[in-house]
Amino acid sequence: MANIKMFKLLGIALALMLIVWALTPIFRHQTLTNDVIATSIILILIGVAYLIILYNPSWTKAVFFFEGIVIAVVGYMLLDFPYNFELAIVGLIIITIAVLAYLQKLPPNILRWFYR
Repeated sequence: MANIKMFKLLGIALALMLIVWALTPIFRHQTLTNDVIATSIILILIGVAYLIILYNPSWTKAVFFFEGIVIAVVGYMLLDFPYNFELAIVGLIIITIAVLAYLQKLPPNILRWFYR
């Protein structure tokens, strides 16, 4: 059986890696385009959301819903034509999954990820 503390440490390392990866264009003094800003915002919020879910698993549905909103809005507002609609659709799918998880209308094998 795996050690729970080890999984939490690996989760923290993954979240910090995502946050640092999002901030590297700023540290490397690259030109900040809308693509770079959108990617950085999404990666930072996914890293922070992962940290929140690690320490408070009951917030999974709320964080998932918020991430869907952020991905849809940031993708639609900051990216160019084909990609903005793709990320908006992905965000809407994530929001739909979160709402269905709140209503407990998902199959049991998917609901177990939201209710521990």
